[in-house]
Amino acid sequence: MKLLRIGPAGQETPAVLGEDGRVLDLSALTPDIDGRFLAGGGVHRVREALAGGGLPELDAAQLRVGAPVARPGKVVCIGLNYRDHAEETGAAVPARPVVFMKDPGTVVGPYDEVLIPRGSAKTDWEVELAVVIGRRARYLDSRKAALDCVAGYAISNDVSEREFQLEYSGQWDLGKSCETFNPLGPWLVTPDEVGDPQDLGLRLTVNGTARQDGCTKNMIFDVAEIVRYLSQYLVLEPGDVINTGTPAGVALGLPGNPYLRVGDTVELAVDRLGSQRQTFAQA
Repeated sequence: MKLLRIGPAGQETPAVLGEDGRVLDLSALTPDIDGRFLAGGGVHRVREALAGGGLPELDAAQLRVGAPVARPGKVVCIGLNYRDHAEETGAAVPARPVVFMKDPGTVVGPYDEVLIPRGSAKTDWEVELAVVIGRRARYLDSRKAALDCVAGYAISNDVSEREFQLEYSGQWDLGKSCETFNPLGPWLVTPDEVGDPQDLGLRLTVNGTARQDGCTKNMIFDVAEIVRYLSQYLVLEPGDVINTGTPAGVALGLPGNPYLRVGDTVELAVDRLGSQRQTFAQA
């Protein structure tokens, strides 16, 4: 199942993409796709409604696509989670997950404009698999329990300003939490439709030039371990988002460091999760 939210920012309509490609309105079932919906059996209600038919169709052709989850309580990120990415940045391969937080206010739609911060010289891209939590996760004791807490998956662009991140602070938050720095979507795809989350190709281009081409099988810490591990140290709530890391090919690790400039266009794709496209503008 592919859940989405369409409409102007702050006024999105919850919807589901039918197997026939039609976008169906979920407003009669829920006011939004958020933590309450995910924790309260919302996905099951949508399945029942789809089976029964009768969900009204939305004319979505000209409508903005928003982030598929409204108001995540937190965005937790895993850094250096692909060996080739750690190597390209000159960092040691971590023995434990590298965890940092990103301001949840950075989450925007998958096709929204992304703003290069004022004073930025090193704005960078990162295609990632995002995990959305569907039930409370606290001190999980197994990998199965961890995967049972996953509501679905989406594409995330963990946009980063490397000077802010690495030179202005001992922590990474400044370079990760700038306005619009987390395009998410277009869909929240349920686990049954995704299949093995460790068998998904990730790709990213900048102005048509291929920059990243990786696979989630190359994660150092896989999805199940990430969720299990995080639950030992913080409580994951329904609607929370986890960015699971990026493969090699970011500007920081490329010859000449071709950081993003005003007018650049970035396109991202992850197998079975759709695609994104953003144009970068000055804040």
